[in-house]
Amino acid sequence: MPIDAAKALAADPRLGDIGWDHKDIQLYHLGLGAGRPATDPDELRYTLESKLHVLPSFATVAGAGMAMMGGLAAPGIDINLAHVLHGGQSIELHRPIPVKGRATSTARVAALYDKGKAAVVVLRTEVADADGPLWTSDAQIFVRGEGGFGGERGPSVREELPERAPDRVEERHIREDQALLYRLSGDWNPLHADPEFAKTAGFDQPILHGLCSYGMTLKTVVDTALGGDVSRVRAYRTRFAGIVFPGETLRIRMWQEPGRVLVSVTAVERDDAPVLADTVVEHA
Repeated sequence: MPIDAAKALAADPRLGDIGWDHKDIQLYHLGLGAGRPATDPDELRYTLESKLHVLPSFATVAGAGMAMMGGLAAPGIDINLAHVLHGGQSIELHRPIPVKGRATSTARVAALYDKGKAAVVVLRTEVADADGPLWTSDAQIFVRGEGGFGGERGPSVREELPERAPDRVEERHIREDQALLYRLSGDWNPLHADPEFAKTAGFDQPILHGLCSYGMTLKTVVDTALGGDVSRVRAYRTRFAGIVFPGETLRIRMWQEPGRVLVSVTAVERDDAPVLADTVVEHA
């Protein structure tokens, strides 16, 4: 059987040492489109080492990231990576991420859900340094054709958006070369760079990384709704609802509520096709 839920859930966690410094932070921020305008004081917090702060979504690439793919090689999981989709992502911050750090990463399969025709694998990564926990990250991986193993269906989390108009609407253009820059932070999937590979996957051209849209959205929320203060972010979660192409524009709608911002992200040029859904930024 491709998925043995009991074996996967009982497997020992995978431990690893990770490290990063200001160059990793700056590269990640640039991959999200930071630095425009280049001399804007608000943008220099993302690009200039003497003023640098860390966007919390950096947690998804810290230490060259890709714990997700390593988790899919866990005992009890034997699947075709061509059938894998990144369904959702969440991060819980225990304290602000330092500009330079060494930490231990502990990764495990936290849950397995049986959706009938598909499986959902929840890969949890907990990161701590010498001063204690830094963040917990959950990647929800949707695996087509791997359901039917007899597991629970799992929760169905949906965030109902307010019926009123959004409090803020921002648009962020994606540069033509943005996926090429973002992939330098650790996601080397040719789907985001190679036109021929993209065609074999059913796309006319390479698509943007979902986690790039994820990071761009958080940056927009921080910059416009949280006063530019990354330390206010406590948690951030989303469901990947659709693709976006380099050269397109994200439309980011925000509804502010006590302690959180609800967000909807769509692709402007394709009649507001969904990109991110059920998106929430919890904050202090």
